Amino acid sequence: MKNLFKIIIVISLIALSTTSMAQGKNKFGHIDFAKLYSQMPGLDSVKLAFTDYNQSIQDQFAAMQTELESKFMDYQANLSSMSDIIRQTKEAEINDLKGRMDAFEVQATQDLQNKELELTTPIIEEAREAVKEAAKENGYTYIFNSTEGLLLYAEPSDDIMPIVKKKLSIE
Repeated sequence: MKNLFKIIIVISLIALSTTSMAQGKNKFGHIDFAKLYSQMPGLDSVKLAFTDYNQSIQDQFAAMQTELESKFMDYQANLSSMSDIIRQTKEAEINDLKGRMDAFEVQATQDLQNKELELTTPIIEEAREAVKEAAKENGYTYIFNSTEGLLLYAEPSDDIMPIVKKKLSIE
């Protein structure tokens, strides 16, 4: 009976020390990823490219709107002198242009989202890769994004922003 008691104590101590050692290997850190992203090199050119693309879409929409207004003004000015067939044709033209403008607006919104994703993905991936490399080089097991508020409670952890900024040569 004494031997069984000693064996249980030894097994318990081994299990406890194994758990303690496994827990001791974890190193947690956090980073404000949004702040890191806002400081990434090349972000200015991405913003400029997106602004230019957005402006070209807005210019095209403005041209369509001008055409619609012109057709509508012409329609109103000549309505009294138009035959039924010409009036119906002009109304169909105006409605068709309005429909194309609506479709253009929907497509433009989607295109802008796609363009933003296309332009920002390489920068986001570069930042993620830098975080990953910094974490590995400094022995971190987990890095949390403090921007998202994903944790409700955590023991104090290290902010690895300076390490990642150094890796990316951001001052």
